[in-house]
Order: sequence, then C-alpha cells, then structure tokens
Amino acid sequence: MHPNQALIEQFYRAFQKRDAEGMIACYHPDVAFSDAVFVGLSAAEARGMWRMLCERGKDLTLEFSDARADDSTGSAHWEARYSFSATGRQVHNVIDASFEFRDGKIIRHTDRFDLGRWTRMALGLPGLVLGWTPFFQNAVRKKARKGLADYMAQNPERAGG
Repeated sequence: MHPNQALIEQFYRAFQKRDAEGMIACYHPDVAFSDAVFVGLSAAEARGMWRMLCERGKDLTLEFSDARADDSTGSAHWEARYSFSATGRQVHNVIDASFEFRDGKIIRHTDRFDLGRWTRMALGLPGLVLGWTPFFQNAVRKKARKGLADYMAQNPERAGG
C-alpha cells in the first residue's frame, strides 16, 4: 500500500472515531480544505471545522472506501450518516474526496457532494423547494461559516491551532 493511501485511511479511521486530533495529524500545517458548504477554508479554519464537527456529531457514523493514492494525489469515497443539529433531521451524505500531498501529509483536501440533495435532507421543505437555488445555497454557506467563526471564537483552545 502506498504511504499516502495509508494516510487517507488513517484520516478516515480517526474520523470514524470522531477523533479530530487524529484527523488533523494527517494534515500538513498549511492544508487547504474546501467542500460545497465550507468553501476555501484556511488551515486554521479546517482544523477548527473538524474539531467542531467531531464534537457535535454525537450520532455520526461514517464509512469510507476506494482510498487510492500515489506520490502526489489521492482520492476516496465516503458516506456520513448523522442528525443535522439545527433540525434534527437525518442526513445521509455521499462524498467523493480528492487529496494532494506534501511532506508526507495532506496539503489539499476537497470534498464533493450534492448540496441541493443535502439541503433537502437536512432542512426539509425549505431545502426541497429552494435548496437548488444559488441564493439558498449561499445562505447555507454563510450560516455555516458564521457557525464555524463563532465556534472558533468561543473555543480558542480548540480552534485552529
């Protein structure tokens, strides 16, 4: 197994245990993260996001598969099931991840998933009716970024460091 494939598997095994510190240990200090909700996070924001999500994801279950990597890039498929905290609604998010590596760590992590599908599951009727619109999706992104900023401000010891 390529060492970078082992690193991806280590990352997701830590995620399965909601072990944010184990996940962060797989990241390069200058990592960049992006997905459909948290677009363009800095390294500190990415670390804060995983800490926040692992803390709050009390019923989170995660499966991953197809982890692959070479010297510079990698990918994996993962699926998360959890209750969305704002509504209590059940979410089954299906994600394809891509990675870039530097110095034996993940330097870039990009998750791709259908934000319209996610809003339907997480938000119910408003997500069903409006979840496909750029305006609604941008509002979801803005609220998530505010939630992350608030978490980092309220938990400086758990934030980005």
